[in-house]
Amino acid sequence: MIPKPGKPATEVTSYRPISLLPLLSKLFEKLLLQRLKPFLDETQIIPIHQFGFRNNHSTIDQVHNITTLIEITLEEKQVCSSIFLDVAQTFDKVWHEGLLYKIELLLPTEYSRLLKSYLSDRYFRVKQEDEYFGLKPIKAGVPQGSVLGPVLYLIYTSDLPQPEGTTVTTFANDTAIMVVGDDVEEATEKLQRAADKINNWTRQWLINLNEDKSTHVNFTNRMYHHIPIIMNGKTIPHPETAKYLSMTLDAKLRRKVHVKKKREKLGLKYKQMYCLMGR
Repeated sequence: MIPKPGKPATEVTSYRPISLLPLLSKLFEKLLLQRLKPFLDETQIIPIHQFGFRNNHSTIDQVHNITTLIEITLEEKQVCSSIFLDVAQTFDKVWHEGLLYKIELLLPTEYSRLLKSYLSDRYFRVKQEDEYFGLKPIKAGVPQGSVLGPVLYLIYTSDLPQPEGTTVTTFANDTAIMVVGDDVEEATEKLQRAADKINNWTRQWLINLNEDKSTHVNFTNRMYHHIPIIMNGKTIPHPETAKYLSMTLDAKLRRKVHVKKKREKLGLKYKQMYCLMGR
């Protein structure tokens, strides 16, 4: 357990756990993944909008897809209404029963039986300094620090709804929902319908959304009256910028805000390294 800086030592949330897995488990995962990946690519179980943990799919490619859509929208003087969703505790809260159901549905029997055995009857214990706590069962989530964990998450979320007329882009758990309309009213109405379908899907598969950290941005050069988007009875915050895959997207797609933030980050790094570099 690694304490977070500036957090009270008496609270559990003030610590960041580092997961240590058995060596044989890691070897098994790599061997299984070598067999599993070609099958996933051949059957296209992982949807094309998912760029996370896939060969020849980078964050730059996904950001390019989003910015291209926004640029076309601005050129045609339309409105691109978008939600950038924040999924709470993505890998830690994967519902085992739901994951096993999808594995049995999508994968051959030999893979599904292996993965069922791999996920079932897992235990963990916590080491804090020199003390060990007792064994506790793992009832949810995919194994942290494993090469199979991210792939299992992609299988679990492979049936994420993509309503007609909606562009969905995902990179692991980073999800953007984008709708284009002739005006804000039309775009927001379409986006709310898409958000409702995705919200119902997350409830069905016990995926928790963090509505307060999600953002709703209307990409347009027009003046408009804001219409809120509601998910789980909460209004999605409506700032002028959204951060997606380390890219800060301005409502008018100006690069100035992104460059400013990157310069600030580089300035902090420079100050940290100054004692090594000198003048």
